[in-house]
This record gives sequence, structure tokens and C-alpha cells, in this order.
Amino acid sequence: MTETTKSGLALAFDDWRVLINDDWRSLAVALYMVLVGYGVLVGIPVISTAWVTKLGFTEVEVGRVAGMDLGGLSAGAIVAAWVINHMNRRLIVLIGIFLAALANGLCLKYIDYETVLWLRFLAGFGSGMYTAVAMAVFGMSIRPALAYNLMLFSFAFSQALEMRILPQLSMNGIYWVFIVCFLLTLPFLGWIKSYPKPRSVDATLESTNKSNSSKPLLAWVCLFAIFLTYINIGAYWTYIELAALDSNTNPELVSEVLVWASLCSLLGCLIATLLSNRFGLLRPLLIALFTMATGVGMLAFGINEPKFLMSVFTFNLLWIFTDVYQMGSLANFDHGGNYAAYLPAAQGLGQIVGPNIAASLLAINLGYSSVFVMCWSAAMLAMLIYWILYRYLRNRYPTIADAT
Repeated sequence: MTETTKSGLALAFDDWRVLINDDWRSLAVALYMVLVGYGVLVGIPVISTAWVTKLGFTEVEVGRVAGMDLGGLSAGAIVAAWVINHMNRRLIVLIGIFLAALANGLCLKYIDYETVLWLRFLAGFGSGMYTAVAMAVFGMSIRPALAYNLMLFSFAFSQALEMRILPQLSMNGIYWVFIVCFLLTLPFLGWIKSYPKPRSVDATLESTNKSNSSKPLLAWVCLFAIFLTYINIGAYWTYIELAALDSNTNPELVSEVLVWASLCSLLGCLIATLLSNRFGLLRPLLIALFTMATGVGMLAFGINEPKFLMSVFTFNLLWIFTDVYQMGSLANFDHGGNYAAYLPAAQGLGQIVGPNIAASLLAINLGYSSVFVMCWSAAMLAMLIYWILYRYLRNRYPTIADAT
């Protein structure tokens, strides 16, 4: 009796069943943690505007503060990645919650630029430690690419929710939201495995056979390309609302577009999954990065309402689109989840570099056009790296080059 090979929806449902049965409690709490840990990253347009309108920061100071917050995310993730295999993961999460809640709490009292600058770094550092553990849980799951897809799909809802709710709050109200969300993790801390869960002998042998000396290097190449992509994302997402308002775009339109464009992430996630099943991960990623760069770069020639709409919807569609492919590609070189903990570090580092370069360009009066040119350059450089990686894999590891 021959066994039929599953395909299409049957295969997809089977993958989901295997993922959920693997350890649904750890996956559930990790999903919540990444949504909270990346809360500032996805909500930065409205948070940046709040720093300007509610605290009186300048557009240059906003770039510095956003960069410190998201740079702290990177630093915290790096520290967590160094110790994650040798230290109780629940303790790492607990330290991250303490630092993030403490820093956000102090922001309720201190509102001067210099103090807020360093408090946001501390808040980001705690978020980075907290988020790195969640990313490692996804990376060590039995279906890491599918777990990342679930995470990115959920981002569409959390991002839209932030865009809708945060503008209605005071600055202190925004800080309280983050404090409460971090503290809500505490009752479920026991769902996180204290140390990496051992795999079966068969799974270990399979992972060993898949590994070779070049794959750690390929994982670092992917992380560097993610860093470049997030230079573009960080600068664009920090300044898009301020740039649109500076060009006299209707403020109500800007606010509504940011909410509804966030839901494009849902469509991007679905399309990315369908295309990867047909064309693999890297080929659609090249096209997505080129299209994203085009949508960002066209704002260098001025912003009006049609261009703003096209750019923001394209950006949000392709942000999650590219993340699906980038994280999936990294998972192909990272069968133990060791590099997954560095994902928030690569993203956060891009988020500190991008807004700070943008702030420096604005400080020397080059205007928002120069910011969008810089964003275009970062996205195109990331695309070039992935193109070189794809050509290399086609020659050396053709099955990985077109892996889904």
C-alpha cells in the first residue's frame, strides 16, 4: 500500500498541526512577547509624533530618541543571545521585564530630552532581552519558518491596534500601555522552557547532516542584510508621518492611512506564503526589496497625497512580505535557533542607525528628500547582498537556493 504525498492545503494544515503540537504553550507566550517587545518598533510613527507634539522635541531629537530606544533593543538582544544557552531563560525574561517597566515608569516623571534619551535606551535594552528569548523559542520550534510566519501575520493586527489607540492617549498613557503589557507576561512565565528543549536523536542527526561549515557564515550574511533592510525601515517608519505633515498632507488622512495600511501586512503575509511555495524564498525577496525601494525612493521627489498613499501601502505590504522571506531564509541556515536570538539585534541596530542617519541629514538641512534617498540606498544594498547570496547558493546548494 503506497502512502500518498500531501500537498497544497493538506500539507499546510499538517505543518500547522505539527507546529502547535510541538509546544503550544511556549509558542503562545513567545507570540505575545514578540508583539509586546516590538511594540515601539511598529508604533514608532505615532510615538515619534507624540514626542514632538506632547513633549516638544524637535524632529532631530526624535530621531536620536527613537534610535536610542531601538538601539537598546539591539544591545539587549545581543546580550541575551550571548547567554541564552547558559542561563535560565525565565530569568532573562524577568530581567528584561524589570528593566523595560522601570525605564518606562521613570519616563512618566522625567520629560527632558537628555534624560528621556537614556531612559529610552534602557527601555529598549530590556525589550531586547525579553524579545530575544521569544525569537529563540520560534527558532527552535519544529517548523521555524512557519512560526515566524505566524508571528508576522499577528503583527498586522497589533500594528493596526497601536496606530488606532496610541494617538488617543497622553504621553504617559502610552508609557503605561507598555508597562502593563510587559507585566502581563509574569503569570505565564512558567510556560517558557528554562533551557533549550532537547530534540530526539533522529532530529539531532538530521540537523547535523543539514549543517556544514559555511552555514554559520550564511546566517551572518542574512543578519547583515536584515540590518540593512531595517536601516530603511527604521528611518522611513520614524519620519513618514512627520514628512507627510511637513508637506501639508491632510493630518486626518495621514492618521487613517497609517491605520489601514497596517492591515496590508495581512495581505503581504498571505501572498508571501503562496509565492514562497511556488518560487522559494530568495527570488520573491529580491523583487520585494526592489519594489519597496522604489516605493520609498519616489518620495524623494516630493510628497503629495497620491504618492503618500501609494508609498505607505506599498511599504506596509512589503515590510511583512520581506520579513517572511528574510526570517525564513535565516531559518534554513539556523537549525538550532542559535542565530534567531540575534534577529532583534540586527533589526534594532538597523533601527538605531537609520533614524540617526536621517536625523543627521535633517540637522544639516538636507530635508526629507535626502532621508528617502538614504532609505532607497539601504534597501537596494540589501537586495544586492541577497542577489549575490542567491547566485552563490545556486552554484553550491541549489536545494537551499529555492527552499521554501
